[in-house]
Amino acid sequence: MKKNIGSIDRIIRVVVALIIVVLYFTNIISGMLAIVLLILGGIFVLTSLVSVCPIYLALGLNTQKTKEEK
Repeated sequence: MKKNIGSIDRIIRVVVALIIVVLYFTNIISGMLAIVLLILGGIFVLTSLVSVCPIYLALGLNTQKTKEEK
C-alpha cells in the first residue's frame, strides 16, 4: 500500500492520541466518550506507524511529500 501520511500529519496524530490518554487517566473524560476517544487515539497511533490512512485513500488525499516537492 502506498504511504499517504506526511511527517507533520503523523506528529499531529500522535500528539492528539497522547492528549486523549492524558485526559482519560486524569479522569477528565470517562464513560462511553472515553472509550470512543481511546479507540480513535489507537487508530491515530496505528495509522501514524504505518503511514497509511484508509480515509485518505477513499477521499484521494495525500499529505506525503513526493520527490518533486522535496
